[in-house]
Amino acid sequence: MARSDRVNRVMRFPGGRSALIVIGAGVLAVVPTMIVLGGKPARMAAVVAPAAVGSDRNDPEVDFLRKTRVALATPAAMPTAPALTPAEARPTVKPSVAPPAAPAVPSFSHVFVIVMENHEYGSIIGSAAAPYINGLASTYSLATNYYGASHPSLPNYLALTAGSTFGIASDCTSCYVGATNIADQVEASGRSWKAYMEDLPSPCFMGASTGNYAMKHNPFMYYNDIRNNAARCAAHVLPFNQFWGDMSSGQVPNLTWITPNMCNDMHDCPVSTGDGWLRNVVPTITASAAFRNGGVLFITWDEGSSSAGCCGDSWGGRVATLVISPRVISGFRSSVAENHYSLLRTIEDGFHLAHLGAAGWSSSTPLREYFR
Repeated sequence: MARSDRVNRVMRFPGGRSALIVIGAGVLAVVPTMIVLGGKPARMAAVVAPAAVGSDRNDPEVDFLRKTRVALATPAAMPTAPALTPAEARPTVKPSVAPPAAPAVPSFSHVFVIVMENHEYGSIIGSAAAPYINGLASTYSLATNYYGASHPSLPNYLALTAGSTFGIASDCTSCYVGATNIADQVEASGRSWKAYMEDLPSPCFMGASTGNYAMKHNPFMYYNDIRNNAARCAAHVLPFNQFWGDMSSGQVPNLTWITPNMCNDMHDCPVSTGDGWLRNVVPTITASAAFRNGGVLFITWDEGSSSAGCCGDSWGGRVATLVISPRVISGFRSSVAENHYSLLRTIEDGFHLAHLGAAGWSSSTPLREYFR
């Protein structure tokens, strides 16, 4: 009752009533805040207490009132949450980036193909007997994981020109094929083609061999629609000496196929002999306007000495293949698994032609990564 009397005595003063109203308002303000924040009010700025009621600081009622107001107006310090680091403050949303598109085979104005013979990759690349070839590999681009299609020679030449070995597993000279080939495709597209055969005695010579020439290295004489059309055959399957005249006159066919004789292709003679032959021939190609303006030269070997293979249906050994063009990446070496069907597909893609046989298989990857 004594405490109640003191409160009543304070209420008789107008200032006392005002102080209690302020105190009550403070309580009402704190309680909802604690409810909303789950009983943990956030730190607030200090509330300045109003002046003491009356002038007598020794009055017990006034002293009680003053202490009560100060206690309510000064909330206890509450723990604060640790500051977020910059990384925590930012949302960890990774941008969606599309993978780069695979490069496409560029359009070719002219394609040159030279086929050498019977050497595994390791007997050519890095060989002291082949300084010119290795110089080309350093200047232009090299396939390091490339394979022949089969054994012996002839099936590989058929694979390179028609996308199939047609079940042929020998160097037969009377096993002719009635099939569409790259020459047919090129001609049908309005482009020109010629096959230059070293030591071929005359255009469209039908014999199996003479001197250092062997028909098994001349795939075009195996296709019925070429060999049985005398005029067409004589206009396109030519002795190699005509190559020099056509290059000199600028009458360069869109597809130029070159088969060296049995010595210069390294079949019957050392690697150094073939290296010297290429040193004599390749500069004529690379200096031509046909090569410089959208042209490409492929130098490959028909088969290796092993049965290493890749890509589903190639087991002709690992062979070196050079990709030579003004548009290739200088010094580039590719480890992509590729084969003779891949090379045929690359020629078809560069000329915008359909794919023949195994050249259309998904495993026959075109040689596109070499180009800028």
